[in-house]
Amino acid sequence: MEKLIYTLVRAGDWQAAEQAGAYHGSADDRRDGFLHFSTAAQLRASAAKHRAGITDLLMVEVAADALAEALKWEPASSGSRPGLFPHLYGALPLGAVTQVVPLSLGDDGLHQFPLSIP
Repeated sequence: MEKLIYTLVRAGDWQAAEQAGAYHGSADDRRDGFLHFSTAAQLRASAAKHRAGITDLLMVEVAADALAEALKWEPASSGSRPGLFPHLYGALPLGAVTQVVPLSLGDDGLHQFPLSIP
Protein backbone atom coordinates (compact mmCIF):
# COMPACT_ATOMS: atom_id res chain seq x y z
CA MET A 1 0.00 0.00 0.00
CA GLU A 2 0.94 3.68 -0.01
CA LYS A 3 3.89 4.91 2.06
CA LEU A 4 2.30 8.33 2.67
CA ILE A 5 -1.34 9.01 3.52
CA TYR A 6 -3.17 12.27 4.14
CA THR A 7 -5.87 13.73 6.31
CA LEU A 8 -7.46 17.17 6.14
CA VAL A 9 -7.70 19.01 9.43
CA ARG A 10 -8.98 22.43 10.46
CA ALA A 11 -6.23 24.64 11.88
CA GLY A 12 -7.85 24.96 15.32
CA ASP A 13 -8.23 21.18 15.63
CA TRP A 14 -4.57 20.74 14.70
CA GLN A 15 -3.47 23.29 17.31
CA ALA A 16 -5.37 21.28 19.92
CA ALA A 17 -3.67 18.10 18.69
CA GLU A 18 -0.24 19.70 19.04
CA GLN A 19 -1.03 20.62 22.63
CA ALA A 20 -2.40 17.15 23.39
CA GLY A 21 0.42 15.27 21.62
CA ALA A 22 -1.98 13.37 19.33
CA TYR A 23 -4.83 14.05 16.92
CA HIS A 24 -8.08 12.39 17.96
CA GLY A 25 -10.06 13.29 14.86
CA SER A 26 -12.87 15.53 13.74
CA ALA A 27 -16.47 15.17 14.86
CA ASP A 28 -17.05 13.01 11.75
CA ASP A 29 -14.09 10.79 12.64
CA ARG A 30 -15.32 10.31 16.19
CA ARG A 31 -18.83 9.53 14.93
CA ASP A 32 -17.50 6.91 12.50
CA GLY A 33 -15.07 5.35 15.00
CA PHE A 34 -11.89 5.93 12.97
CA LEU A 35 -9.83 8.74 11.44
CA HIS A 36 -10.42 9.22 7.73
CA PHE A 37 -7.35 9.34 5.50
CA SER A 38 -6.77 9.42 1.75
CA THR A 39 -3.98 8.47 -0.59
CA ALA A 40 -2.42 11.23 -2.70
CA ALA A 41 -4.59 10.13 -5.63
CA GLN A 42 -7.78 10.29 -3.53
CA LEU A 43 -7.09 13.56 -1.72
CA ARG A 44 -8.42 16.18 -4.15
CA ALA A 45 -11.76 14.41 -4.57
CA SER A 46 -12.06 13.92 -0.83
CA ALA A 47 -11.40 17.62 -0.19
CA ALA A 48 -13.96 18.67 -2.80
CA LYS A 49 -16.60 16.33 -1.37
CA HIS A 50 -16.05 16.71 2.37
CA ARG A 51 -14.14 19.98 2.96
CA ALA A 52 -15.35 22.29 0.19
CA GLY A 53 -14.91 25.98 0.97
CA ILE A 54 -13.14 25.53 4.31
CA THR A 55 -10.57 28.32 4.52
CA ASP A 56 -8.49 27.13 7.51
CA LEU A 57 -7.70 23.67 6.19
CA LEU A 58 -4.39 21.85 6.66
CA MET A 59 -3.11 18.86 4.72
CA VAL A 60 -1.46 16.50 7.21
CA GLU A 61 0.94 14.02 5.61
CA VAL A 62 1.59 10.82 7.57
CA ALA A 63 4.01 7.91 7.22
CA ALA A 64 1.64 4.96 6.92
CA ASP A 65 4.20 2.46 8.27
CA ALA A 66 4.35 4.36 11.57
CA LEU A 67 0.70 3.52 12.27
CA ALA A 68 1.20 -0.27 12.31
CA GLU A 69 -1.88 -2.45 12.87
CA ALA A 70 -4.13 0.50 13.77
CA LEU A 71 -4.26 1.41 10.04
CA LYS A 72 -6.81 -0.52 7.98
CA TRP A 73 -7.47 -0.27 4.24
CA GLU A 74 -11.24 -0.37 3.68
CA PRO A 75 -13.87 0.66 1.13
CA ALA A 76 -15.62 4.01 1.61
CA SER A 77 -18.54 3.58 3.98
CA SER A 78 -20.94 5.06 1.43
CA GLY A 79 -19.69 2.72 -1.28
CA SER A 80 -19.86 5.67 -3.66
CA ARG A 81 -16.11 5.89 -4.29
CA PRO A 82 -14.06 3.03 -5.72
CA GLY A 83 -10.89 1.76 -4.10
CA LEU A 84 -9.71 1.28 -0.57
CA PHE A 85 -9.24 4.14 1.86
CA PRO A 86 -6.86 4.25 4.82
CA HIS A 87 -8.70 4.37 8.15
CA LEU A 88 -6.89 4.79 11.46
CA TYR A 89 -8.47 3.10 14.46
CA GLY A 90 -6.99 5.18 17.26
CA ALA A 91 -5.37 8.57 17.72
CA LEU A 92 -2.80 9.87 15.27
CA PRO A 93 0.57 10.17 17.06
CA LEU A 94 2.31 13.39 16.05
CA GLY A 95 5.55 11.44 15.55
CA ALA A 96 3.99 9.79 12.46
CA VAL A 97 3.40 13.16 10.78
CA THR A 98 5.92 14.06 8.08
CA GLN A 99 4.57 17.49 7.18
CA VAL A 100 1.64 19.87 7.67
CA VAL A 101 0.74 22.15 4.78
CA PRO A 102 -1.84 24.98 4.88
CA LEU A 103 -4.22 24.83 1.91
CA SER A 104 -5.53 28.01 0.35
CA LEU A 105 -8.61 28.25 -1.84
CA GLY A 106 -8.16 29.06 -5.51
CA ASP A 107 -10.35 31.41 -7.54
CA ASP A 108 -12.37 28.34 -8.51
CA GLY A 109 -13.13 27.64 -4.83
CA LEU A 110 -11.05 24.45 -4.80
CA HIS A 111 -8.18 23.83 -2.41
CA GLN A 112 -4.72 24.39 -3.84
CA PHE A 113 -2.50 21.35 -3.18
CA PRO A 114 1.27 20.96 -3.45
CA LEU A 115 2.57 19.62 -6.76
CA SER A 116 3.17 16.21 -5.15
CA ILE A 117 -0.60 15.66 -5.01
CA PRO A 118 -1.91 14.54 -8.42
